[in-house]
Amino acid sequence: MGRVIDRRTFLIGAGRGAAGLAALSSLQAGDPWTALISRLDQLVPQLMTSARLPGLSLALVRDGRLHWRRAFGVKDAVSRAPVDHDTVFEAASMSKPVFAYAVMKLRERGLVDLDLPLTKFTTARFLEGDSRLDLITARQILSHTAGFQNWRSDAAPLKIHFTPGERYQYSGEGYSYLQSVVTHLAGEAFDPFMRRVLLAPFGMEASGYVWNDHYERHMARPHDTAGGALDNQKNTADSVARYGSAGALLSTPTDFAKFLCEVIAPGPADAFRLSRASLEEMVRPVVKLDDGTNGSWALGWRIQPTEKGDFVMHGGDNEGFHCVAVASPSLRNGYVVMTNGESGVAVLPKVMEPINAALVA
Repeated sequence: MGRVIDRRTFLIGAGRGAAGLAALSSLQAGDPWTALISRLDQLVPQLMTSARLPGLSLALVRDGRLHWRRAFGVKDAVSRAPVDHDTVFEAASMSKPVFAYAVMKLRERGLVDLDLPLTKFTTARFLEGDSRLDLITARQILSHTAGFQNWRSDAAPLKIHFTPGERYQYSGEGYSYLQSVVTHLAGEAFDPFMRRVLLAPFGMEASGYVWNDHYERHMARPHDTAGGALDNQKNTADSVARYGSAGALLSTPTDFAKFLCEVIAPGPADAFRLSRASLEEMVRPVVKLDDGTNGSWALGWRIQPTEKGDFVMHGGDNEGFHCVAVASPSLRNGYVVMTNGESGVAVLPKVMEPINAALVA
């Protein structure tokens, strides 16, 4: 997680793309999804070649089920090993809605209250010397209104920048704080906790946080803007204890699509799945954004209103990995796209455009 980049530009661009969902054409003939698949089979290789993007994998969700998936290119420019459906990518900040879902389930079980200060649940102080820490709640962290910056550094030590709840400021530090409280309450390290409460129950067998033999065999390698291979960041238990909820998830588009289906097409609530009331609260806007997209932030998700209803979305950006997930709870359609190159940030919006059109057709 040492290579997290500033993702504000991508979020704004993706939000503007989602804002135009209802205005896009329906890809013209017949079933728009059939036309979409044909279009993607032609478009994606062209975009990848032009941008020197080594690999891309995507999954489409239609009516709450995995509809189609495709893998393009190579997972390693050196070995030329092809991307396949088992190839794992860094989900980066798409880790956040997965963690938010787990927090919502803890709330259903009465272990966490979204609106009580987190200092009520632990004696550990995430930040010393600022009494405003005693105001910060899980709801504020999940909606990025707690007041922390994205990440601290030697030049910019951790601080609370405004009264918690006052406004929006994207923050990985907030998620790290909430994660520390959750693992304290669970009495369990983050990777096994998330595998037990969400990844295994949802059938996300390829997904996890700490590097192991499975990722040694199946992990895509990151690449720079010229398509040159970079070294993988091999997450340790210690790094995941710091960055897990905010950006350390390793996953495939197929696995993440399984999670997406649990959000937009839920089955009956059980020991792991949220009630419909909790899901509705998770995607209910909390704070309006001022980035020109008319978007809002909910609990773990960015919300984009359209003529076809609200869409949930989240991007992910680590150096050498860029990805996005977009879905409509009302239409029960969505998609996940993951890439293993820096040029993915330029390719993703061009791939999103025809998919957005099919989602609302």
